[in-house]
Amino acid sequence: MAIQPTNLNMVSPLGAKFVIKRMPTVNFFLQAVSLPSVTMGEIQIPTPFSKLQVPGDQLTFGDLVIQFRVDEDLKNYLEMYNWMRSITRTDNFEESTAWVNEPNQMSEARVYSDATLTIMNSAMNSNVEVDFTDVYPSSIAELPFMTTMNDVDYIETTITFKYRKFEVTKL
Repeated sequence: MAIQPTNLNMVSPLGAKFVIKRMPTVNFFLQAVSLPSVTMGEIQIPTPFSKLQVPGDQLTFGDLVIQFRVDEDLKNYLEMYNWMRSITRTDNFEESTAWVNEPNQMSEARVYSDATLTIMNSAMNSNVEVDFTDVYPSSIAELPFMTTMNDVDYIETTITFKYRKFEVTKL
């Protein structure tokens, strides 16, 4: 006997909210976010004939990508840019401020952030929560300025994040 689903409503692409604790200004202007891909590796076992494939023991998580509109003061862009600069060095060792240990503060807390994607149901109530652990930025896309446009089409940019894992919870 076939089991019928109890909820026939489909998930809407309009029903999501994303929050990254370290970037409140970006959260406000968010335009798009995708639940990343997950890939399970495989192990190939050689035989005299065809290789046998069995499930692997590790997951590989795809990139977490968000898209947001940039405010005219570039506050949300600079929020991201400054986070990236604090993790890295361009000219000298002192630039990498995120890794510096300070009294009563772990340096990792300045490098990583947690993030949450909340997926809404058909009534636009919170339905599923996806919690990302140890999120950090890996790239921010360009800001294209074009003086040849006739209408204002506000600038959007894309941020790509890496993270350790995500957990899905039904609310």
